[in-house]
Amino acid sequence: MPNLPEIDAAVPELTEIFRDLHAHPEIGMEEVRTSAVVAAKLREWGVDEVHEGVGRTGVVGIVHGRGQGNRRIGLRADMDALPIHEATGLPHASTQAGKMHACGHDGHTTMLLGAAQYLARTRNFDGTAVLIFQPAEEGLGGARAMIADGLFQRFPVDEVYGMHNQPTGQPGRATLCKGPAMAGASFFDITVTGKGSHAAMPQQSRDALVAASGLVGQFQTILGRNVAPLDQAVLSVTQIHAGSAYNVVPETATLAGTIRFFRPEVRDLMQARMRAICEGAAQAFDLRITCEFREIFDVLVNDADLSDAWTQAAADVLGADNVRDDSQPFTGSEDFADMLQQVPGAYGNLGHAGTVPLHNPGFVLNEGILPVGASIYARLIERRLPVAA
Repeated sequence: MPNLPEIDAAVPELTEIFRDLHAHPEIGMEEVRTSAVVAAKLREWGVDEVHEGVGRTGVVGIVHGRGQGNRRIGLRADMDALPIHEATGLPHASTQAGKMHACGHDGHTTMLLGAAQYLARTRNFDGTAVLIFQPAEEGLGGARAMIADGLFQRFPVDEVYGMHNQPTGQPGRATLCKGPAMAGASFFDITVTGKGSHAAMPQQSRDALVAASGLVGQFQTILGRNVAPLDQAVLSVTQIHAGSAYNVVPETATLAGTIRFFRPEVRDLMQARMRAICEGAAQAFDLRITCEFREIFDVLVNDADLSDAWTQAAADVLGADNVRDDSQPFTGSEDFADMLQQVPGAYGNLGHAGTVPLHNPGFVLNEGILPVGASIYARLIERRLPVAA
């Protein structure tokens, strides 16, 4: 079947909601206005329960089906924007300087709202749909905040599903990777503390900048000589800061970046080697180096059977020829992985006509994807919670 007719009929309303959210982006844990819009729409459409403030700015909606079944299925969408200045020129471009929905979370929120409206009106399922509107996906721990706030104790589910838009230039295509699908991630912060001096007399210094620069190259040997060739991993130094004058050898330098991995053992190995390299550099340069890691994302693992459930729902909407479950693992990260650590489920990708990459100031989410995503969410509920004949 194509998009659900009731959802297609709601496209003008959903488009208006999407454009409003896009024009008013909010960074993670600041989604006060966004959450209020979501909660108001859920109540307007007759969702049975609306719970605000879950994990600070998250919202959970509950819709009961027409049957008496006790199975419960979760659907999740993220709501936060990025600290990027928009350069799309859209009529509904961001009104907040330095903030933009450059990853399409405004679209994800709208899709789940479209499914919520449909499910509350039709109730063509037997059980309960739990609609999870999550804050702070972009590295700020929104999923963990909701879980810590009792998400799955207060609103238990048997399975949970999510999806992400992909600007592939190929609308009407959906993909999924079974098993480990997206990398886990750690962020690191390294501080090198030496002794400053006049730049004309560097022999009086213990140069933090020289030591920090050496670490950048030495870290790359970890991938080439410590991580097994068949283990996928990434180590990227993305920041280096030192100095404030032309004629001063700086006393401190800082490095920051990320490591990505698909097995916790690889993460542990990379962190141990980074610490060892820092210890060696500290001794060689006669200075002090601290190395701190923050575990930001778990590995996202799609359940094999529930991956089939996701792709079957997508095939109902897009046709089986346009849905694939053999895509390759992706080294990007997604904190829906934290929810999948608690409850089995699956997470897929939905292609659209946009071609500018995610996290780019010129990214545009093609609005044609909105009823497609909403229909897939709704079909997941109807398929997993069928009304008895």
